[in-house]
Amino acid sequence: MVNIILSGCMGHMGQMVTKAASQTDDVKIVAGVDKASGDPGGYPLYDDISKCAEKADAVIDFSAAAAVDSLLEYGRKTKTPLILCATGYSDEQLQRIEEASKDVAIFRSANMSFGISVLSQILKKNAAKLAEAGFDIEILEKHHNLKKDAPSGTALLLADAISSGLDEEYPYVYDRSKRSEKRPHNEIGISAIRGGTIPGDHDVIFAGEDEVVTFSHRAYSKAVFAKGAVQAARFMKGKGPGRYDMQAVVEASV
Repeated sequence: MVNIILSGCMGHMGQMVTKAASQTDDVKIVAGVDKASGDPGGYPLYDDISKCAEKADAVIDFSAAAAVDSLLEYGRKTKTPLILCATGYSDEQLQRIEEASKDVAIFRSANMSFGISVLSQILKKNAAKLAEAGFDIEILEKHHNLKKDAPSGTALLLADAISSGLDEEYPYVYDRSKRSEKRPHNEIGISAIRGGTIPGDHDVIFAGEDEVVTFSHRAYSKAVFAKGAVQAARFMKGKGPGRYDMQAVVEASV
């Protein structure tokens, strides 16, 4: 059994993790942490992780970037692996996360989807072949109208996967409105669309002469990210200090 402490348990994603865990036989949420009150779903609720009396194999955090210091302190003190799913960390917070990973296992990915991680591996393996054959590279991402950042972290993750497989550096281009020129071949265009309730769509387009190859990922519900967090918790049980991500989960499942 994998016992989990769920930080941010009363939020939308926290409740999705609760549901995903309840549908997984070998996973159990033993405690939740949230400033909000209420019934999180059949487990005890604390307003601060330092008050948790329960022991766990991993902490899943879907709260906010501001909570990271208390989580890192808890992880270091108890040696409990941390799965950090919040967004918007500052450079200083990212540095503290990196430092803490020397003492405790820390899992962090730009996207918790298993499918996105597989897609990034495919892109890394095949991007150079298409680029050398003259294909231009564009990434189009679509998200709901409440998303504040653009481009998405996932779009950048996919761009980085492509870049790591290329033989030369391709700069990322986010806006062409201020230039009037033919498109250079050696660039990766990244475009963002915001509207409605789109959970997350990503298209990686390789446009060649008279043919187009498109790799697509559609998240029809944020539940895929909750399921990914539960998969990560199972993977992280018993892991020693270090940095881990969804790529490690994918590789372990092969």
